[in-house]
Amino acid sequence: MQSPTQRGGTSGATNCTLSAFSIIDEELAQVRTLIEQELSDCSEPVRGLVGHIRVGKGKMIRPGLALLSGLSCGGITKKHIRAAAIVEMIHEATLLHDDVVDEGESRRGLPTLNSLRGNESAVLLGDFLLSRVFRLCRGLDGHSAEMIASAVVQTCEGELRQIAQRGNWELSESEYIGIIAEKTAALFSAACAVGAILAGADEKQVKMLADYGHNTGIAFQITDDLLDLVGDKKKTGKTVGSDLDKDKLTLPVIHLLSTAGRKMGKSLFGKPGDEPINRHRRADLLARLRNNGCLAYAQKRAEEFAQRAIAAIEGLRRSEGRTTLIETARFAARRTV
Repeated sequence: MQSPTQRGGTSGATNCTLSAFSIIDEELAQVRTLIEQELSDCSEPVRGLVGHIRVGKGKMIRPGLALLSGLSCGGITKKHIRAAAIVEMIHEATLLHDDVVDEGESRRGLPTLNSLRGNESAVLLGDFLLSRVFRLCRGLDGHSAEMIASAVVQTCEGELRQIAQRGNWELSESEYIGIIAEKTAALFSAACAVGAILAGADEKQVKMLADYGHNTGIAFQITDDLLDLVGDKKKTGKTVGSDLDKDKLTLPVIHLLSTAGRKMGKSLFGKPGDEPINRHRRADLLARLRNNGCLAYAQKRAEEFAQRAIAAIEGLRRSEGRTTLIETARFAARRTV
C-alpha cells in the first residue's frame, strides 16, 4: 500500500465527518468496495434490504481507527482493509438491532429499515451482516479474529446489561461507564489493537492502541448519549430522545439523580413501562439538567476520557497516523460542543 505522501493528499471525497481522515481516503474507499462486494453476493430480496441501510456510508470511525492504528505502527496492508470492513459490518449490524430495540425511526437522515420493512427484516438483516463477517474473518490470523469475536461478545453483553438496568434510579456512574465500555468501547479497542497487530506492532504498542481505543470509545458514547438528549435531529440524522423513552439512564441523568436525589427519578420518569415522557416533562428534565450543570459535567467527563486516550499513545512514534488518532479522540468528545 502507498503511504499518505505517495498518495499526494486527498484523492477522493470521504463520507466521514472527520476531515483528518483524508490521509486514509484511498484505504477507506477500498474498505467500502470490499463491503459492497461482500454484500452484493446475495439473493435479490436480501440485496434490496441491504440497499436501504447504506453500509459504509456513515462516519467510518471504527474502520478508520483500524487503518490509522496500522499506519501508526508501520503501514496499512490488505489485511487491514479486510479487518476494517469487518469492524464496520459489525457496527452496522448492531445499529440494525439497536433501531429495533429503541424503535428508531431515522438513521443518517433516512428512515430506518425497521420502520420501513418491520422488525423481522431488520433483525435478520443484522444477522446476515454478521454471517458475512464470519466469512471475512477467515482471511485474518487467529489472534486478530479472536480479538474481534471477543469484542462482539462484550458489545452484546453491554447492551443486555443496559437493558437490565432500565429504570434503575440507583445506577452509579461507574456502573454506567462499565456498560458503555462493553457496548461501545470494546469494538473501538479491538479495531485499534487489531490494526496494530496486523502492522507487526510489538505488545507494548498493541496495548497503547487498545487503551487508546477503549478511552476514545467511552468518550464517543458519552457524547452520543448527550446528543440523544440535546441533539438536533436534522444534524444528527437519527431519532433523538430514545434513551428517555426507554428509561435508559445516561451520564447527565445519573449525575442529576446523584446530586438532587434518587426520588426525582420516579417523579420525572414514572415507573418502567409507563408512557414515554411527554414534551412538558422532557422540557422540565432538560432544564434541570442544564441548571444543575449535568450536561456540562458529562461533556467534561467525555473530554477527560479523550485526554486519557491521547495520553495512552504518547509513546508512539510521531507520525501523520498518530496525529490523526489524537484529532479523532478530540472529535469523539467534542461533537456536542
